[in-house]
Order: sequence, then C-alpha cells, then structure tokens
Amino acid sequence: MGKSVLVVGAGLAGLAAALRLAKNGYSVHIVEKNSQPGGRLNQLKKEGFTFDTGPSFFSMSYEFKQFARDCGIDLPFRYVELDPLYTVNFSNSPKTWYLYKDIKKLAAQFEEVEPDFEEKMRRYLDKCRRIFHDTVDIVIKQNFNSLFDFGLALMRVNPVHLPILFRKFNQQVNRYFVSAEARRMVSLVAFFLGRTPFDTSAVYTLLSYTEFMHDGYYNVEGGMYGIVEGLVRELDKAGVKITCNTEITGFRGANGRLEAFTDRSGQEWSADLFLANGDAAVFRGSVMNRMAFSPEKLDRMEWTMGYLTIYLGIRRKLPHVNHHNYFLGDNFEAYARDVRINPDTLQKPYYYVNVISKYNDHCAPEGCESLFFVCPVPDLRYKPDWSDREEIAMSIISDFGKRIGQDIVPDILTKTIYTPLEWKEQFNLHRGSGLGLSHKIMQIGAFRPKNYDEEFKNLFYAGASTIPGAGLPMAIISANLAFERMTAVL
Repeated sequence: MGKSVLVVGAGLAGLAAALRLAKNGYSVHIVEKNSQPGGRLNQLKKEGFTFDTGPSFFSMSYEFKQFARDCGIDLPFRYVELDPLYTVNFSNSPKTWYLYKDIKKLAAQFEEVEPDFEEKMRRYLDKCRRIFHDTVDIVIKQNFNSLFDFGLALMRVNPVHLPILFRKFNQQVNRYFVSAEARRMVSLVAFFLGRTPFDTSAVYTLLSYTEFMHDGYYNVEGGMYGIVEGLVRELDKAGVKITCNTEITGFRGANGRLEAFTDRSGQEWSADLFLANGDAAVFRGSVMNRMAFSPEKLDRMEWTMGYLTIYLGIRRKLPHVNHHNYFLGDNFEAYARDVRINPDTLQKPYYYVNVISKYNDHCAPEGCESLFFVCPVPDLRYKPDWSDREEIAMSIISDFGKRIGQDIVPDILTKTIYTPLEWKEQFNLHRGSGLGLSHKIMQIGAFRPKNYDEEFKNLFYAGASTIPGAGLPMAIISANLAFERMTAVL
C-alpha cells in the first residue's frame, strides 16, 4: 500500500480528493466533524420530508465527468439539465419571468421593456464567452507557486479584457441593457458568488456565459445529496473509511512536517500526508494557530455574505411554482447595496425558493411539498443577534404566499431555520459567511490562502477559501489542484 493520507473534512472537495488519492494507490482515511459527510452539500430529513441544505443545482458538468474519467469510474449520480434555468418575480408585478437558455425564447418576454434584448444579450454573452475562454484555464485551473508565478499567468490573458478589472458586475451589465428588469435579471448570477452585483468584479460576468451558452445548470436526480451518496459509495469500494463525529482541534509536528492531528477527545490521527478540507483561512487560525489568520486578521479580509435558510414542509402541492425561483423586492438596488451590512434590509428581502419535491416525489409525503428558502443576510459581525429569526422567516414565508397567491402558513407541517449562527457552528465558517472568502481581485489566484501549508510540507488544503473559489465545480477543481500538490511530494 502507498503513503497514508488523512483528509480532515468530508465536504465535496475532501471526498473528491480522497477518491483521486485512493485510485492512485494511497491509503486514505477521512475524519468529519458532523454526523454525516457532505459539508454544506448536505441533507436534512424531518417528519417525512427531505431537504437539500445547501447547493440546489450545479454548473460545469464537464468537470464532474472529467473527474469520473480520471478516477476510472462511471459518474456515480444522475442529473438533468434545467431549462428554464430559474424564474424571477418582482414584487411590483404579477409577471413571472422564465430564464430560458434559448435566447429568442428569453427575448420574447422583454419585447415591451427592451425590444432589442436579443441583439444586446448576444453581444453581452459573446463578451462573456471571450472572458471565460481567455481566463478559466489560465487563472482558475492552475496551481501557482508565488505571486510572481501568478503574475506571469495573468500576462498570458488577452489584454483586451484589462478594462473589465476596473468595473463592477452591474457596471458591465449596464453597458448592454437599459431596462431595470433586464439589468437585474442578468446580474442575479453575481449573488451565486456570495456577494452582490455592486461589489463583484465584472470579470465574473463570465458566469453568464456558463449559464446560458456553455453548459447551463443541472439538478441531481433524487436531490443534490445524491452527489455525496454516490462519492461515498465509490470511496467505500476503494477502501476509504470515513469516521464522523470527529472534530480536529489541534496538531503535533516538528522539523517542517506535520506528524498528527488531534481531535476534541484527545485522540491523535497520524499519516504521511494531510489534507484539510475545512475553510482554509479559518482552519489555519483555529487549528494551526497561525497569527496571520487570527479572528482579528480574518475580519480584515473580505468575506461572502451570510445566509438565512428555511426548510419548510407543507401539506399541499404547488403545481404553479417552478423548481427554482427568485423573488425580488421593489428596492433591488438599495437592498443589494446594503444587504451585507444592514440588518434592516431583511424586512424587504431578495430570496430564492427551491421546490425539491417537484421532480423528486420521495422528498415529501403524498400531497405535500418540500420547500427550501435562501435569503442573503449580514454575517455575524453586523447582525450577531438572531433572536428575531422566527419573525424574519415568517415575513419571508408570508411574502412568498402573497407572490404565488396562496397562503401556505396554515399548511406548514415542519419548519427548520438556519441563521449565520448555525452555519458558523456546524461548518466552522468565519462569522457565518456562507461561501468563505469573497472573490475580489486581491483574493483570487495566488492572493488567496494557498493550497499548501506555510510551515508543514506535508499539509495541504482544498475547498472553501483556497484556490480556485466557491461553488461545486470549483470544489472538484480544488480537489484536483490539491491532488497535484500532494502527489508531487517525495
């Protein structure tokens, strides 16, 4: 048997890296803080209802396919393409907008507010396409050994994109569209990065290309947790053991090598190589005691927003509500600008609703629906007190009922609320930041916490807050980049 590896954390990046390592002859063991694997890509079961707790769709399916090919397996889950990608509803209008991948079909909905939408959208997406293909392989799918190395890579990017670095997402979108409806809907994808269109770099308009042209979005048959279940089956076949309810709190090392991690009970976990799949910045501070990652230093970094999530089981069907839905208030600009730091914006929210049971009957009892609400909120620096969680959650649920013309409050059978407090405690997220460090220009590539340790040459990182960034396909890429580092160790 080859070298032994201990993976700390059974999030998607940890599971994917573990399988790559096991398939290449390494002896791998995973320890996980929580009672089941998956990290934020998890599942909640309650009173006959099943909910995805975190991501509810994914993109860049080709990264998952390549991962499976590299591991010599069939993709261990099945998925279906979304079209429409999602729906959008504005509070001051009864109209539901359908975000179709077919641009002609999409444009037909904008005839009254933006008659030349199709031409504008095609020009916008062509620019997004060029940004994507000129940057992804160079900036996102590479390891960098230094800032100089990163700088050399950036010099390979077509200089025509340089002005994009000095614009925000909304500014780039506004160059193409004039109607509020078009600008807001095209800008929504910025929220997927855990920030808003007003503080996200225009570089990330490349995500619009991934949405509408390159690959689109996908649901997993049976729910998103099927990704985790499939990987766990493959890990079991490969002889990888997962030990849950084991939180790593300390370490022992000397002479530039980590010798063992220590869990909360005092047990030591030794190996030749180590991979930390917790948040790379938080782990360095809370477990490795690195002063550069103390809570005070972390507070000076830029983080993604917090999330209020509501898992609702109701005793009625909602046939007129789509699988993925966004509900926007009439104060979108003011809300988006303030949501990260101003708790008062919570009463006029932007939120997302996923009806997981719409195409997965087993996720709810007969005649019932499983609903998953996500509302961006300030992290714990700006709103530490969540004693009003019930009031805020019910205001969102009531607003949803008004939007769909159906009061669902009397039909609630089960309700679970996660605030940034729960997200922080369950997944060790700094101040409850939902997606880890933000993707501002000075926090990407080599500016991000490295995927190799500063002191111990046999400790590596994958997942949140290291390269390349947040999101399920990024976790798969992160696992591969860490794998490349680990297999290069002599």
